[in-house]
Amino acid sequence: MGMSIKKAAIVGLGNMGGAILNGVVSGGILPAEALVGADKSDVCRMKAEKLGVRAVPDVSVAISDTDLVILAVKPQSLEALIPEIGEIKKSVVIVSILAGKKISTLEGFFGNDAKIVRVMPNTPALVGVGMSGICRNQNVSDEEMSKVVEIFSSFGKATVVDESLMDIVTGISGSGPAYVYMFIDALIKAGIAGGMDEASAKLFAAQTVKGAAEMVLESDISPEQLKINVCSPGGTTIEAVKVLEEQGFEDIVVKAVEACEEKSKLMGK
Repeated sequence: MGMSIKKAAIVGLGNMGGAILNGVVSGGILPAEALVGADKSDVCRMKAEKLGVRAVPDVSVAISDTDLVILAVKPQSLEALIPEIGEIKKSVVIVSILAGKKISTLEGFFGNDAKIVRVMPNTPALVGVGMSGICRNQNVSDEEMSKVVEIFSSFGKATVVDESLMDIVTGISGSGPAYVYMFIDALIKAGIAGGMDEASAKLFAAQTVKGAAEMVLESDISPEQLKINVCSPGGTTIEAVKVLEEQGFEDIVVKAVEACEEKSKLMGK
């Protein structure tokens, strides 16, 4: 039987850990006094303290009296962290955002009866528009899972997926911001080449990508149809679209995502 989650610890207060903490506090998911952060770095602990959250250098102290632990360290730090964590109560929900670490791997460390939730967030969480894929093992109750979804929805959107989809989630949303930055950067360079100053080009490019993404999220029209709607017959847009189609734009993107997915599978082995 799942318990309700009243207290949470966040281990690792770097970019992602900090973003999670910020979302939880500002979203009112849990009060600041019900949270504790752990990080060796003074600078990182100060982030938490600014939010009114107690932060300590010692992991075992942070997690000693908590219902939920979020592991927000680098994947390669997991091995070193295990002895610091020590004995963890079986009732505690362990949430891992460690890229490539499978639920079965985490069960290897924490036991088959441990409650494990695996999450793939992304860096736009830092500005409150993250996208997270979430899966769990059989020990996690629906109530516990919905709390985790609520936490990761506090800085963007969060969706429950099957663990078998975590590699493609990595390919689309986990690593995806980098592809979009390349696209925006190319638009900026084209803007500058066309006589714009850099600041204007950046605004026109980034706001356009943001707006197009909102259109896709807010409307029931397919992206394909939205594209057609911008292309007036014999107009300017169709000329640009024709070049992107001829140069294999879609194919390049699909291949890139597949390469990322493959690497994610290898890392999970």
